[in-house]
Amino acid sequence: MKGENVGIEAVAIQKPPDTNIVIGQTHFIKSAEDLYEAMVNSVPGARFGVAFCEASGPRLVRVEGNDDELKACAADNAQRVGAGHSFFVVMRNAYPVNVLYRIKQVPEVCTVFCATANDLEVLVAESSRGRGIIGVIDGQPPLGVETDSDAKERKEFLRKIGYKR
Repeated sequence: MKGENVGIEAVAIQKPPDTNIVIGQTHFIKSAEDLYEAMVNSVPGARFGVAFCEASGPRLVRVEGNDDELKACAADNAQRVGAGHSFFVVMRNAYPVNVLYRIKQVPEVCTVFCATANDLEVLVAESSRGRGIIGVIDGQPPLGVETDSDAKERKEFLRKIGYKR
């Protein structure tokens, strides 16, 4: 049996420059509320918007959050990507390292594709059944391998900002 042709599109993610985004796949309508709870229970004072694309039924983009700008940003990206069961969390005053554990602990979350502040494109495959995320392009390619001096600088930086002792 021969399969159908599948198109691939790179969708640029749009977000304010002072934000981070987490993009993943989940499987149930209650994901929007559960992701909201994961965010509020991770970082006090974090501002965020959550969008979840239903894959059946009314197929709406479900939106939660505590910041209207970031809710609109998450919803806009969700609509442009248009992949069923995908979710988008756009955050300010928090970093992915502070929220990823809780996001991954949400029972409906299947996978996380990225967590970044970088410019980003989502690779979307489309067939007659719909659209799905097949990967992301996150940031620029490496320019080389770190030297001993670079490694020392990295380690000092992590200790300066409190992520290592």
